[in-house]
Amino acid sequence: MRNVLLIIAGLLLPGLCFGAGGGVTYPDDKIQIDWNDKAAMQRGARTFVNYCMGCHSAGYSRYNRVGADLGIPDELVQSELIFTTNAAGERTKVGELMKSNMTAQYGEKAFGIVPPDLSLVARSRGVNWLYNYMRGFYLDETREGIGVNNGVFANVGMPHVLAELQGLQIPKYASKPDGHGGEHEVIVGFDIIKPGSMSKSDYDKTIHDLVAFLDYVAEPYKQTRKNVGTGVIIFLLVFLVLAYMLKKEYWKDVH
Repeated sequence: MRNVLLIIAGLLLPGLCFGAGGGVTYPDDKIQIDWNDKAAMQRGARTFVNYCMGCHSAGYSRYNRVGADLGIPDELVQSELIFTTNAAGERTKVGELMKSNMTAQYGEKAFGIVPPDLSLVARSRGVNWLYNYMRGFYLDETREGIGVNNGVFANVGMPHVLAELQGLQIPKYASKPDGHGGEHEVIVGFDIIKPGSMSKSDYDKTIHDLVAFLDYVAEPYKQTRKNVGTGVIIFLLVFLVLAYMLKKEYWKDVH
């Protein structure tokens, strides 16, 4: 009985931890990731190494494996995607893991917590959550030291690293029923008060591509798994027909 309770607690704990962020408020859009669109994942990889890897790693992936899967030659991977160095100050090699240069000690000192590895974040959070999260940052002067909040993850500890692209925005609120006879204020939109270098549509596309890359990183074999699964089902259907025909042949004299 004790083991059963431990298993149930283990299944529920991740959901409880994620819920601590306040749940989805705004935005709450849905996206589709096209695994045949390698160009989108390539653009997402570029955004990741330029804006995310200062703090976050994708330590389950190797640069050259990413390049091979996404159709990027090793020479381009080395020149366009690798900006980190090893302990000796030498540039990271193309066959090494995608790890940030930020140490755990510095990360904890700077942010109060070590920035997590993002290798599996698309599986744990989901692509829709990530897409909305990266579009949900807004100015919040009550947040000392960070200056922003997030409509998807309340009291977020991460700064808005893509503010130069998206710009700065403030939330629009509206009163909605709380389900208990009262009302509460919720975010229903944003107003840009300082434009970034991208239009809204271009920024949304950039985030879509970033999420597409993270979805690939979280499960590089996803497309292969689906293709193999389809092949196995087709094989089983053909085998079923052959087995049925064989059964009829064996039993025709009996009946």
